[in-house]
Order: sequence, then structure tokens, then C-alpha cells
Amino acid sequence: MIRIFLAALLLGSTASAEGEKPGEFEYYIMALSWSPNWCALEGDRKASPQCDSSHDHGWILHGLWPQNEHLWPSYCKTNERAPPRAMTREMADIMGTKGLAWHQWKKHGTCTGLSATDYFALSRKAYDAINRPALLRKLSKPVKLPAKIIEEAFMEANPALHANQITITCKQRHIQEARICLTKDLKLRQCAFQSAGDCRLKDATLNPIR
Repeated sequence: MIRIFLAALLLGSTASAEGEKPGEFEYYIMALSWSPNWCALEGDRKASPQCDSSHDHGWILHGLWPQNEHLWPSYCKTNERAPPRAMTREMADIMGTKGLAWHQWKKHGTCTGLSATDYFALSRKAYDAINRPALLRKLSKPVKLPAKIIEEAFMEANPALHANQITITCKQRHIQEARICLTKDLKLRQCAFQSAGDCRLKDATLNPIR
């Protein structure tokens, strides 16, 4: 506890603690990324298959991240087998690419104490349990809007979701992610103070699905 407290004082925010023991965490953050914005800022430049218009991606699952109040574990040493390519490829429908699925297992899944099969099954269950606002799929052109609107849209689509259980992030003045805090059995829960850093932009860009 002393180490965690000192780390929080020194870093002033949530920090990564690499190589922690698998299974030792308090809750999950499910990160949903607005794919059109990621493609506009990074994906198109990388020629990512996620950005192919044939996929019609909106909110994709960036990851399901084990989290503690002050430190989040990453790259844990696990005895579980790495997922085969077929398994990561099967996650591309909600994660955009098999490469992202592999990276999420390596960085976050190894810290859950779960097998790769169970981690991806839990990730899909978490993704399916949250309604993504359907209205955002109807955009025909880029719009600028308060980031708070995205939070409110998620709460309207999920009546049990409260403002202290979701964080909207921005990057380069674009809506980046909706991050939702969940218990280990995927019940909604309050986010830790360090995780709750809402974007406060009033003119954040949201690009339409291609």
C-alpha cells in the first residue's frame, strides 16, 4: 500500500506497473474507441484494415483493462498460452484488427489471470452488454460538439449508467474514447478518481462512419 500511495503522489495520475502478478486488480475499464476518428488521426496513415469502409466500424472495443485505484498492471508474466492467430482474427469484428486483439492480450489480458479464450470471451460479453448510441451512426459529415454530449448519449442508451461510471477522452481535439468502469463480473461501478478525467472540449470533432 505504501508503494501505491507514493507512486500516486509522484505521478499525480494513474500509472502502469509492468510485470505485476496476474489476477491482482480491482476492476476493469472497458475502452470503446470511435473508429472514424482514430482512422482520421492515425489509421489511414498506417493503412490499417480497420479503416476500410467495407467494415462499417463505429465504436470498436479498444480493450478490457484490469485496473486498480492508483496503478494499473500491464505485461504480466503468465503461464497461460498466447492466443493463436485464429482467435485474435475472430475478435477483429469488434476490435478492428487481429493485431489490436493480440496487443490487448499481451498488455492487459495477461494480467487478468484468465486464459486467452476466457479473456476474449469476457471482452466480447462486456462489449455486448453496453448499448452504443445508434444516433451517432447516422452522421453524414464531421460535426463539432461538446464532449459531454457523447457521455449523455451513452447514458441515454444505457439507463443504468451514471456519469461517474463513464469517462469521455479526446485526442487532438477529436472524440477519442468512451471508457466505462466495470466490476470483475461486469457490473457497472464508479470509476476511480484517477480514471475519471473527462474531456471538457465544447467543440470536439466527431467524424462519420464511412
